[in-house]
Amino acid sequence: MHPDSVAGPKQEETGLTASDWARTLAVYRQPIPSRSLFELTVTLVPFLAIWAIAWWVLEVSTVLALVLAFANAAFLVRLFTVQHDCGHGSLFRDRRLCDWIGRVIGVITLTPYDVWRKTHAVHHASSGNLDRRGIGDLPIMTVREYGEKGWFGRVLYRLVRHPVFLFGVVPFYTFCLQNRLPVHLMRSGWRYWLSAMATNAVIGLALTVIVWLGGWEVLLFVFLPTMQLAAIAGMWFFYVQHQFEKTSWRHEEYWNIRDAALHGSSHYALPAILRWITGNIGVHHVHHLACRIPFYRLGEVIKDHGFLAQTNRITLRESFRCARLHLWDEKSRRLLSFAEARVLSA
Repeated sequence: MHPDSVAGPKQEETGLTASDWARTLAVYRQPIPSRSLFELTVTLVPFLAIWAIAWWVLEVSTVLALVLAFANAAFLVRLFTVQHDCGHGSLFRDRRLCDWIGRVIGVITLTPYDVWRKTHAVHHASSGNLDRRGIGDLPIMTVREYGEKGWFGRVLYRLVRHPVFLFGVVPFYTFCLQNRLPVHLMRSGWRYWLSAMATNAVIGLALTVIVWLGGWEVLLFVFLPTMQLAAIAGMWFFYVQHQFEKTSWRHEEYWNIRDAALHGSSHYALPAILRWITGNIGVHHVHHLACRIPFYRLGEVIKDHGFLAQTNRITLRESFRCARLHLWDEKSRRLLSFAEARVLSA
């Protein structure tokens, strides 16, 4: 079903609170084993097949190999969504099965599974909380905080929030460098270091075999293009899920996890092909309300509940404006551009 064809909100839905919605959505939590296996297969098998074809084609045409590598980024993004569901224990009923599938996919996505699962849990537990920023989210300042910074602090924040840096440099740094060492979890126990080091070892072994069999060209024209484009796409989707004009940020005393989930996460209403590629992760407000819902059932929720279909709805065209929003205004409760904040402060 196309996002524009969803039904309008029912009268009885408009009065439901975020907690009411969390209870209502519990009926969608059960995974369907055959469907989960199907979704895993139609994502992993094409990814490996296109990877192999791009490698083979490289001897004939570098351009064609690059085209295939870029196209394969779509399946890598979807693999990350599958890994994401494993982290929430929503792909299969067996938590251990989810974890081991997640760890295997984590090698492909360059993401140590147990480390990511920990930081992502922190993200869910603190999303929209102004007093608990810093882990599993993107840097965000309020208008007041930005105004209190010196010139260097402002320049640094502008650099970090610039689209070229945020969607060009940060994705490569996150997946290729930051994920290699869980420095931010140094005091959280040995399992996260084991996760990172074991993942690094398998990645290192796989890349060594690839170079040995195919040469450095395979890394440069197949591996890296797929990884970088997928990382950029993933960073963009993560950004739009929480960095939109009417999102929600509150201080601890006024913050509520259910309200933050419903009002601080977007419904990124994408065309059908992009919804499939991203595993419905654009239905992010529903995901934060009930993270145990399998990704393939999120569309079902939107179809059944018109209120949720319209809540925080952002189209693909509208989403590009989000890249210009950088500062949270606590008075108007909106995310503003630097220019809007400057006018507000004048």
